[in-house]
Order: sequence, then structure tokens, then C-alpha cells
Amino acid sequence: MTTTWTIDSNQSDVLIKIRHSIIAYLAGTINKFKGHVDIKNNKIEDAAIEFTLNVNNKEAKLEQMDTNLRLNDFLDINEYPIISFKSTSFQKVNNNINFLKGNLTIKNITKVVELDTEFVGYNGTNEDRKATFEITGEINRKDFGLAFNSYNQTGGLSVGQDIKLIANLEFTV
Repeated sequence: MTTTWTIDSNQSDVLIKIRHSIIAYLAGTINKFKGHVDIKNNKIEDAAIEFTLNVNNKEAKLEQMDTNLRLNDFLDINEYPIISFKSTSFQKVNNNINFLKGNLTIKNITKVVELDTEFVGYNGTNEDRKATFEITGEINRKDFGLAFNSYNQTGGLSVGQDIKLIANLEFTV
């Protein structure tokens, strides 16, 4: 029997990281996560993930980890405050290797990306079961027009070519 699990937004989050800097930690309580994962006999059968991150939410306790690389300098959050992802396919290779393909939009530029999907495991009680996944991927920042400004260039900051996205997603029955 296949069981469909849905995302718990309050327990899900995304980390945006670039070499030498963590740009931002975006908690799920402020952002919108939708999706499901189908699990049969403790194995992933199918997954559909969608999330919208508002990186300019004034009520959020957004943690900018690195003062040398400011979120607005890098993402233009005043003009383009929304980052979104919507999966288009799920490929199961084996129990531990899965790929989630979808459309990622940053600064109103949409590109198809492929993200690694790892099933971390189950936790909770029988009445409150949770399944946890970690989704990771690297994107070329220039594909989305993510260049650093003169503040960062003159600051001697070495900014990497790729941005790493790490989403920790918790699902409940």
C-alpha cells in the first residue's frame, strides 16, 4: 500500500550558500511549501515539491549569516523578492539516490534544474509520524543574473561560481 505524505511548512527550511559565505537561512514558517511524497514499503515511489520563498519578508527573522555578502546585494530582494521552485519530474535510481527535476525562478529568470533528493528517515510516534528529506543542488549564479556588486568586488570577497541550495523538508501523514 502506498501512503501519500504532505509537507509540513513549519518544519521545513532552505539554506542558500555560496563558497565562503552563507547568504541566508530561510525558515519554513515564513515561506510557502507545498508538495507530497508517496512512500510504499518504506521506499519513495513518487515526489512532487513546490516552494515559494519570500526573501524580503519584513516580519521574518531572516538570518543573514555573513555581513560581507548582504542578501540584497546578491539577490536584489527589493525588486525580485520571490524565489520559487516547482518540480516537473521525480526519478528514482535506488533507495538512496533520487533526482527531482523542476523549474527554479530567481530574479524572474526561470531555468530547469536537477536536485539530489535523499530520504533521511522517519521520526516521531505512530500518531505523529514524520518523514524527512534533504534536497540539494548547485546552480550557476550567472544563469540567474546573480552577480555581486562593486561593494563586494572592492571588499576582496571571493565569490564562487555556484550557489548551493539545501532544502530540509519534513513530511507528515
